Amino acid sequence: MEPVEISETGELKLDIMELPINCVLIISEGKAKIAALPSHAETSIVTYKGKVKRVNFDEGEDF
Repeated sequence: MEPVEISETGELKLDIMELPINCVLIISEGKAKIAALPSHAETSIVTYKGKVKRVNFDEGEDF
């Protein structure tokens, strides 16, 4: 996951032309991160006390 810059005024500025075709943006505790989604995976976001604790990508492939 890559950090995304948040301006001093609290704004996120993203150029959608530079983002992966399929991605996830997660914002928690004043921080933002972005990650490309794998082509075949189960993605889970684990929270603890209302805060993002972990993001898991369980990749697999159909047989």
